Amino acid sequence: MRKNHYVRKFIILCCLVSLSSLTWALSPTVKNPQVDTPKRLLLIGNSYLYYGDSLHNVLRNLVIADQPEISKALQYKSATIGGASLDHHNIDWLTKPGQIGIKEPFELVILQGHSGAAINAKQGETHINAAKKAAALIAERGGKVALYMPHSYVAPHKQAAPENVQKNNDYYVKLGNELNALVIPVGLAFAEAYKRDPGLKLHKYYDGSHPSKEGTYLAAATVYAALYNRSPVGNTFDAFGEVDPKTRLFLQQVAWDTVKQFYGR
Repeated sequence: MRKNHYVRKFIILCCLVSLSSLTWALSPTVKNPQVDTPKRLLLIGNSYLYYGDSLHNVLRNLVIADQPEISKALQYKSATIGGASLDHHNIDWLTKPGQIGIKEPFELVILQGHSGAAINAKQGETHINAAKKAAALIAERGGKVALYMPHSYVAPHKQAAPENVQKNNDYYVKLGNELNALVIPVGLAFAEAYKRDPGLKLHKYYDGSHPSKEGTYLAAATVYAALYNRSPVGNTFDAFGEVDPKTRLFLQQVAWDTVKQFYGR
């Protein structure tokens, strides 16, 4: 009963938000991958990346299922700290060649900060400063950065509000444009998925913050479409049987539609 209560409350609060209803005051200037078929990839963030068997593992399996010919070349790493902001990470150490088992510099580093950065002035400023510093360091080492736009809170989270989807979009697009970085529209994919099917459970019901297994799958499919410019629709990876075929196809289609519209591809 409690799960259904939260779902109903969420529907009333924010299921009307969709890609088509956003004002798009800001649009990304980087619309295509800046690294061709990235193989050395580092994800830096917090529990949003860790939940659901770790986003980097789901992403890697999506890549392998679609492009088995590059599977042996993939070198994915993930550095997560629960509840962390980007400035909590020692990015200099993490990205130094050979330091965490990858001999060559990372081609691409995905930066994910505090989930409330777009709606909290102090956290927002902290993330901007940390992202700028990280981007400069990574560029010195020959790599590119991408910004992970997180999903918004839903009920029962006390900061859940429908306008947060737009705030996330504007905040991350503005920062991405300043850094000349690719912005990955995970938050928009969540909003679109809920618009199409309000009964989905993409968040953990008990906090309205962390992603469920299906949420992590949608996030990974969105990251895949954004980074590799390939459709995830029809991908056979099913999170080792934990995402049913109908839901898997639905999430793949939402991810692809969101990425195409966001970048205008």
